[in-house]
Order: sequence, then structure tokens, then C-alpha cells
Amino acid sequence: MRYGICILPEMPWRRAQPLWQRAEEMGFDHAWTYDHLVWGGLPDSRWFSCIPTLTAASMVTSTIKLGSYVISPNFREPTALSREVQTLADISDGRLLLGLGVGGSPDDGILGQRPLATGRRVDRFQEFTRLLDRTLREDHVDADGDYFAARDVRLVGGEVRSRVPLLLAGNGPRSVRFAARHGDGWVTTGTGAESLDEWFGAVAANHRLLTETAAAAGRSLDTYLSLDFAPGSPLRSVEHFDSLVGRAAEIGFTDVIVHWPRATEPYQGDVRVLEELAGRGFRG
Repeated sequence: MRYGICILPEMPWRRAQPLWQRAEEMGFDHAWTYDHLVWGGLPDSRWFSCIPTLTAASMVTSTIKLGSYVISPNFREPTALSREVQTLADISDGRLLLGLGVGGSPDDGILGQRPLATGRRVDRFQEFTRLLDRTLREDHVDADGDYFAARDVRLVGGEVRSRVPLLLAGNGPRSVRFAARHGDGWVTTGTGAESLDEWFGAVAANHRLLTETAAAAGRSLDTYLSLDFAPGSPLRSVEHFDSLVGRAAEIGFTDVIVHWPRATEPYQGDVRVLEELAGRGFRG
């Protein structure tokens, strides 16, 4: 099992920098931040941009992988994004994990666009992902899609996809199958549930769908589970964290992610539990 930490981009860099450095010192395998213009969980909070934050983090760390959690087409365009990805992959020396997802509110209307129905959001995301993949692999890319177009997009300096995995988020069957066929990994929060058994049951069903679909295509993927979306905080105690990780491992997940504890909701928790886990190497 590999372990990740997500640091919300709500703090000025002078306050955030020590957390990214501490995450590496603690022994986390990867560290993440959100990509939104406004996040519905903290709509009145100060909010910073994902890619500059990851760029800054790459300059003050050396080994930990750095991830977007997750980039969506709500306000991103794949051709322009590919340039930022190429640049960040270079600056981070290949430590970038590119999490991609459909996206939600309020970002889906913040540029003045009419929010799309769920099926069309998935259509747009799949087109977005395919074109982004092409612009990171190929030179002289042309495309005419329903949502995005490109003209002679150059890939000067060589492809970077061998160093930048696309980790596709999703919980619905269509998105899970798409991740299995087109992603290098799958990221899931699970779906809303009243109990841990119900939450893990739905997560396990999606994991089976993913692995069966990937196997049929001759593929295998890393799988990332966000423990903070289970009922109750994963950092209420070391014992509870260990229990959740054990259940994730039984299902077959390769990675788990928690959020850096905040003083208030969302993700309220005690950083001392995180320190205790780090002190013993996370593994019980």
C-alpha cells in the first residue's frame, strides 16, 4: 500500500510550504491539491491555483510525487493544459501525477457557461482526456470534436506521457470503464453512504468492475481510494485508520489518500494522529 496526503490550496504559500515539506519528511508517497476556481466545500475561503502550487511544491521537495486532485474541463482546455503539464513534468523531474475528473459545481458555470447534464459532462470529459493524451504523446495534432478543437499542436522536445500518468476519477459505471480502458490509474471517493459497510461495498463493486474491464483489455491499473469520503474521519485514531487501510487493501487498492487535518470542517481532525502514523511509518 502507498499513502497520500491532500493539502487544500487555501493558505498563502508561506504557510503552505512547510506542510508540503513535512509531508515528504513524514514519508508520504504522494501529495495532492485541488484544482478549482471556487470549491463548494469552502466557497468563502481564499483559494489558490493548483498548477502553480504544485510547481512551488516541486521546488521545495525532492522525492514525493505531486498530484492534481483533480483537474476538470470545467475551466480547462486540453491543448493549453498540455503545455502546463509538460512544463510541470520538467520542473518536478517526472514526479507529477495528473488526476483528471468530470468536475462539478460551482466551477461548471463560473465562466458563464450553461452547466451540462451529467451525461454530456462525461462526454466532454472523455473527449478532453483523449485530446490531452494525444497532445502529450504526438506532434502536429489536429482535432475537431464536439467540445474541443486543435490545429497543428506541436510537441517540441518529445512526449512526456511515459513520465506523466493519467489518473482518471469517477464513481459511475461509465466513468469506471473509461478509466479502465484509457487511464494509467483510477481515483475514487466512493459514493454517499450511511455506514462503512455500505460505502466499502459500493467501492468494492466499482473496483471489481474496473479490474474486470481492464483485464479484458489486457491492462492493469493503480487504484487510489480517498478515505475521507467514508462515513467518519479516517484520522479519528490510529486504530481506525489502520482498519480502513486494511479494508482497502483487501479490496485490492494500491494507494489510499487522506487530507491534511483542518481545525474545522471539512476534514476536521487532529494532526497528532497523523504525526503518530508517520512516526511508526503508517504501517501497523
